[in-house]
Amino acid sequence: MTFDSVLARIERVEGWLTDAQAHRLYETAAALAPPARIVEIGSYRGRSAIVFAHAAAEGVEVVAIDPHAGNDRGPQQFRGTPAEGDADNAAFLANLERAGAAARVAHVRLPSQDALAAIEGEIEVLYVDGAHRYRPASADIARWGERVAPGGTMLIHDSFSAIGVTAAIVRHLVWSGDFAYAGRTGSLAAYRRTAPRGRARAGSAVRQLAQLPWFARNLLVKVALVLRLRSGDWPY
Repeated sequence: MTFDSVLARIERVEGWLTDAQAHRLYETAAALAPPARIVEIGSYRGRSAIVFAHAAAEGVEVVAIDPHAGNDRGPQQFRGTPAEGDADNAAFLANLERAGAAARVAHVRLPSQDALAAIEGEIEVLYVDGAHRYRPASADIARWGERVAPGGTMLIHDSFSAIGVTAAIVRHLVWSGDFAYAGRTGSLAAYRRTAPRGRARAGSAVRQLAQLPWFARNLLVKVALVLRLRSGDWPY
């Protein structure tokens, strides 16, 4: 299926994945050959899962992990109710069905760290868009990142945008000996598991640190939006 066709299928699906970021997910998934595996952490109402399902070739496994517990649902929505989580889950399933993606996505309705035991083996593409607070983001990057296969890709949403996610990146990835920074599309950062050494490792670190002014700009925009000093969209 072409990207334009996929884009049409997610047009009315709620979420914070931009069209440009969806295209990056699409291209990453389309490059895989079976029996590869894609795992996403944080599905909300299915926007990214639908992209992966229609971009990946038959035989490529797509797993969506989201407890749909009502909390960590989006910007400034750290706490919620079970009823909100159930509504998200119902919308997620309905959106997958409507988009013709239900049969291609295996949903694990568990918190990401509890889901580690439910999925065995390596992962070729890991998409991290779970809770954005530091501790859960750090755990997702560290523990799920260990499962990414050599040469595989880790994509992290809200990189250099959310404070907790960015702090986790600084801790685990800026000077990583396992992952090399491969650029970003808005706040969607890409990393390749290539075990960088020497200049490659230093270059990866420098390229990430160069994103910090953009991170500072995003924080200022968010403060201005919260204080209603400006109008516009949350930066992604």
